[in-house]
Amino acid sequence: MSKKRREIPVFDHPIIETHCHLDYLKDRPLSDTLEQSQRVNIEKVITIAVSPDNLAAVRELAGSADWVFGTQGIHPHEAETYTDEVEAEIRQHATDDKIVAVGEIGLDYFYDNADRSVQREVFRRQLQIACDSDRPVVIHSRDADDDTIAILKEFEHSLERRGVIHSFTSGPGLARYAIDQGWCLGFNGITTFNKAENVRDIVRMTPIEQILLETDAPFLTPVPYRGRENAPFYLPFVAEKIADVKELPMDQVLSQTYQNSLRTFFPHQ
Repeated sequence: MSKKRREIPVFDHPIIETHCHLDYLKDRPLSDTLEQSQRVNIEKVITIAVSPDNLAAVRELAGSADWVFGTQGIHPHEAETYTDEVEAEIRQHATDDKIVAVGEIGLDYFYDNADRSVQREVFRRQLQIACDSDRPVVIHSRDADDDTIAILKEFEHSLERRGVIHSFTSGPGLARYAIDQGWCLGFNGITTFNKAENVRDIVRMTPIEQILLETDAPFLTPVPYRGRENAPFYLPFVAEKIADVKELPMDQVLSQTYQNSLRTFFPHQ
């Protein structure tokens, strides 16, 4: 007999889901996912672009509800699909009302799905789009700390809005550089995994003023629902874990991460 899993906590303070992939969710109709998310006080959802194939899908999703927003960008896994035409599409839509960032962009040397030199070129080209369009960026960096730092250093003076290094699992060197440079770090269900003490160590060293909450759904479902498809409505478990690890009151974590999300993606609200 399976033990009953704890109900998803509902907090009075609203939460912003800063990173998920709504077009990848398969377990239930999107309308159900969004309804359940609102039920646990998720106020805004940002769904993330990753490939030429889903740039338009993300824009469509961002137009599906007034509290759903999107990004435009090509993930490092897909770097070899990046063309001048793809760049033109990202540039055209980066400043749309419902598009809040350029991303998900960066480097992934763990899977090496694309040639590393191509990844670096595509990362630079998309950082330039963010500079030109005055948008923050959503960065993916895995096993590429040194090159991520080196490339971000090239843009220290031109990239005014900064952004977030999402699903942060890198080392303290990249964390310190990012924090010192005014970036936010995004944390998700990994923080709840038993063996993720390295990630919890980064949570401890990151000022609460620079932490964003995310699920990365449908991936990385937090405990106690690990094994199920992830969804934005599991985000309260991540907030709880951040409060626990940082030994801060729940209200402070919810209020500060909310303000961090507004500052990063919705500066005029």
